Amino acid sequence: MSYYPIFLDVHRKRCLVVGGGEVATRKVQGLLEAGAVVVVVSPTRTDALTTLVHIGAIHHVARPFQTHDVVGCALVIGATDRPAVHAAVCEAARQQGIWVNIVDTPEACDFIAPAVVRRGALQIAISTGGHSPALAKHIREDLEQRYGPEYVELLAWLGEQRQRIRQQVRDPAARKACNEQLVDKALQSLAPVTLQRPVKRRPRHHAHTRRTR
Repeated sequence: MSYYPIFLDVHRKRCLVVGGGEVATRKVQGLLEAGAVVVVVSPTRTDALTTLVHIGAIHHVARPFQTHDVVGCALVIGATDRPAVHAAVCEAARQQGIWVNIVDTPEACDFIAPAVVRRGALQIAISTGGHSPALAKHIREDLEQRYGPEYVELLAWLGEQRQRIRQQVRDPAARKACNEQLVDKALQSLAPVTLQRPVKRRPRHHAHTRRTR
């Protein structure tokens, strides 16, 4: 199956996470970073989720999932270790026409969550279409080393300059050329920083072959 890559705006939109374990916690944290209004339904929760409840970042319903929990949600995520619960979550969401993601169950997903590198407004998403999440993680870790925290300020500055150019340069072709020149110069200024950053190399495992006689 081939997926259509998109970035969703869930800012101030109600998103449901069913589950209170470590996987659910990671899903919640990703939604919060996108500005979503997060509701967690689970009889239990991790310490991290408890902290988020105490500071008012999320709402926790301390009971098992019920069908009506999906009503009014923009997205629904099932992140438990119980197939029966996942099946109920998937059915309830689809009956309401709500996009649903059930962890580790591609056939029950209307969307899948990629591995993501975040540097301020810069987001780089990596997906293997569910074939190998481990490879997606490996690529993400490599990109995290290549694109460091300096890109946060760089992108903020480029955004400001883009607005200035839009106001001062009317010709579309000239605006495009100005923006490309700014990016080229900015990346050149970052080159020394990138070269100085230590790169963590993974140990290579060499295969041993046995001679045949």
